[in-house]
Amino acid sequence: MTSPLFIHLPEPLEYADSLLNHFIRMGREDDETLLAGLCVAGAAKLSRCELSQLYLLDEVTGQLDLVAQHLPDALPSIEQVPGPVPQAQQLLQYSLKQRCALSLDDLVRSPYDTGFLPSSGLPWRSLLSVPLFNRHEAIKGILLCVSRRPEPLQSYATSLGHLGSFALNQLLLLRCTQPGPAVTRLPRERKTLAYGLIGSSAALEETCQLIGKVLNTPYTVLLRGETGTGKEVVARAIHAAGPRCRQAFVVQNCAAFPEGLLESELFGYRKGAFTGAERNYSGLFDAAHGGTLLLDEIGDMPLSLQAKLLRVLQEGEVRPLGASAAHKVDVRIIAATHRDLAAMVAEGSFREDLYYRLAQFPIQLPALRERDGDVLQLARHFADKACESLGRPPVDWSNSALDQLSSHAFPGNVRELKCLMERAVLMCDESVILPAHLSLPLAPAVTVASDVTLRQRMERVERVFLIDCLHKNRGNRTRTARELGVARRTLLYRLARLKIPVDDAQGER
Repeated sequence: MTSPLFIHLPEPLEYADSLLNHFIRMGREDDETLLAGLCVAGAAKLSRCELSQLYLLDEVTGQLDLVAQHLPDALPSIEQVPGPVPQAQQLLQYSLKQRCALSLDDLVRSPYDTGFLPSSGLPWRSLLSVPLFNRHEAIKGILLCVSRRPEPLQSYATSLGHLGSFALNQLLLLRCTQPGPAVTRLPRERKTLAYGLIGSSAALEETCQLIGKVLNTPYTVLLRGETGTGKEVVARAIHAAGPRCRQAFVVQNCAAFPEGLLESELFGYRKGAFTGAERNYSGLFDAAHGGTLLLDEIGDMPLSLQAKLLRVLQEGEVRPLGASAAHKVDVRIIAATHRDLAAMVAEGSFREDLYYRLAQFPIQLPALRERDGDVLQLARHFADKACESLGRPPVDWSNSALDQLSSHAFPGNVRELKCLMERAVLMCDESVILPAHLSLPLAPAVTVASDVTLRQRMERVERVFLIDCLHKNRGNRTRTARELGVARRTLLYRLARLKIPVDDAQGER
């Protein structure tokens, strides 16, 4: 009995036998070029079309790359060269977006643009565009069959879809298992956690969990962390994701003004309050009414102002300089500091009551050296931004540059990394970042915390290396183990030992 898959095709038994032979031949092929060629040749023969093309979807750019083409009678001067194709091809984009085959029986009267098809003397009459899927039902490419005869091709869509999907998955598998060159493209499928923070480390994930708990509360947040860890970024994230997002977000660095000016800047003043006060001035508390006020470097606020700030936190009201009465304000306070406020309280340079009021919900931001694996993801993000601002294509990385980047301690944290990437992109002339562009010391700094053991240092390096390999293999642990030359169970043990998360949606486990 003939399968329903072939019942509408001419000579269904012969078609099924031919289709099986094409599957067998592709299953035995281990050369990328020959495999793709077998696919398009087989699709053209099965569909009785003169032209067949295989496209691979670039997950980074969303662009379709022409992998192989079968057009035996095309002239060399007009044959389409494999590579990226324009995004304006509505025919191909239809199959991508609708996740279904598109069959056109009369291309001459079709509204679609067919200018991307190679010329062959006679006009193209009918076309079949079939989306190709992986085992997770994600679209990975397009198989295109075009004929000079006006005939329906829809009945070939299912079988050719299976053929093309098999070929494309075999092709991707070959690319993953073959050794790569000394130049590496950092993974673009970086994991971006909630609130726009980039990274996949356990330390950053814990920070995001704390942000999620305090978002919809009126609590005062105290952000603590070293210089350059992104305290203002986190403060903006709390504001943007919270209920006050439609109101103002105001930032004031408490170390940027002397005491007198800082007081008038925060609380405002009335006309005649002091020499030069020729008009009423609303302070930053009023400017942030209904929204959020970030008091950066709160540890540098003078003691006299700390008392006035405490009253705002307790009573929700401010009294401008020269005013006889206070008025209510609705402001959420987020304070940030790189200093140890508890130690300052013990020294008497910071009010104890204010400290406990500010530390209602403290969040300790991790240093970059504590965010295992995040350096490479952040480096790609900053490098892409720098390339975009300079109008340049994305850069690749030499393995030696990656090694230096992964082993650097980054005392300036994320801010230092951002500046480093902007300079490296500017210095890079050949689209490949080299160690010379990073200007980092060749050896790790001698001064290392005494509580960091040799084993801990080695595990940090191993963790970064394994995360990079997993990203390169799109999370597939079997391929990663094969690339590293270790047993799969050994890799699984090391991943668990180093607490490396892998996205369950990526690849075969």
